[in-house]
Amino acid sequence: MKEQYFTADTIQTLSDQWVKEYANPIKMSAQPFDVDRAALLILDMQGYFLDSESHAYIPSAKVILAGLNQAVGFFRSRNRPVIATRHMNNMENAGMMGSWWSELITEDHKLFDLDPDLEIHQEEILNKPQYDAFYLSELEVVLEQNHVDQLVIGGVMTHLCCETTARSAFVRGFEVFFLVDGTATYNRAYHEATLQNLGHGFAVLSTIKNLLCED
Repeated sequence: MKEQYFTADTIQTLSDQWVKEYANPIKMSAQPFDVDRAALLILDMQGYFLDSESHAYIPSAKVILAGLNQAVGFFRSRNRPVIATRHMNNMENAGMMGSWWSELITEDHKLFDLDPDLEIHQEEILNKPQYDAFYLSELEVVLEQNHVDQLVIGGVMTHLCCETTARSAFVRGFEVFFLVDGTATYNRAYHEATLQNLGHGFAVLSTIKNLLCED
């Protein structure tokens, strides 16, 4: 079920290939990226998913860190919002997470914190309790306060929190940009399935390099 499909040698080639296969060129032209309208949202890059000792370890997750840090630096240089979520549950907000999964990510879990290699400031961190980063969080308020109508999404897991949040952003009226090489999950099949779905109906798919060059 788990595989490391992204390595330093494969991430660019695979991501370029998937953009060609799954991105909608008409939507890419009709929805140009404008960093002055955008925010960067990085989902759940916590030790729970990036530590190799965790049962929820994502083998490809460490490989996307360099690109995400590049995106963070770019957004900060343009004075645009950078938001990094942490998944955090308690018995009151877990809902179906409590029965679906064998373990909850609680605030006191030893792998709760973001990976130290992700270059995020404390004030940029937002907690969330569900796959959808908008649900029971301050995300939409933060975006509205910063006059954001384009949302760039990266992080983990591609097919769970990242895909769910992309769909939620779309129905809320945000133009969504999904980072093909800035997201990771348990295996290639899950990753590609999300790209097929989102590229068809919800988001412009892009590599980090190509998105930042479009500005």
